[in-house]
Amino acid sequence: MSRFIAYLIRFAVILLGYIAASLAASAFLNILFLGSLGYTPDQAHPTATASLYFSIPFVALFVAYFAFMPAAVVILAAETLGRRDWLFYAIAGGGVAAAFLGFVRQSGDPDFVVTDTSAVLAVIGSGMVGGIFYWLAAGRWAGSWRESEPVSPGPSGS
Repeated sequence: MSRFIAYLIRFAVILLGYIAASLAASAFLNILFLGSLGYTPDQAHPTATASLYFSIPFVALFVAYFAFMPAAVVILAAETLGRRDWLFYAIAGGGVAAAFLGFVRQSGDPDFVVTDTSAVLAVIGSGMVGGIFYWLAAGRWAGSWRESEPVSPGPSGS
């Protein structure tokens, strides 16, 4: 029973990490978008700041939706291999974003394809930021569920 609870807790931590990664990637995309429009913190208007409170979680829903399958593969591999270094998650986040861009290119919808180089780099960068935030929330303890497995006693020798 305790092993089941440990798995359930680990699953909850993974889910919270994925939520944190989606929000961080969304915030990074929003900041890059505002920066590309020439918006600076000196021009902070209350309506622009309030709109970020809505747009970051809203865009995070799309980020979480489109990145789910590639991210699930990466999370499963990281949990199985017990990878706990931030660089793995940063590179994996960029890989998840690149996989998303590949899926978009294969979709056949010309209005949905991202072709601008700066937009492609922004998406890959947001994937890397999301990967780092996943590491902060959940990746540092990847594979910890295996450490709680009972160790079989070795042969008793004389």
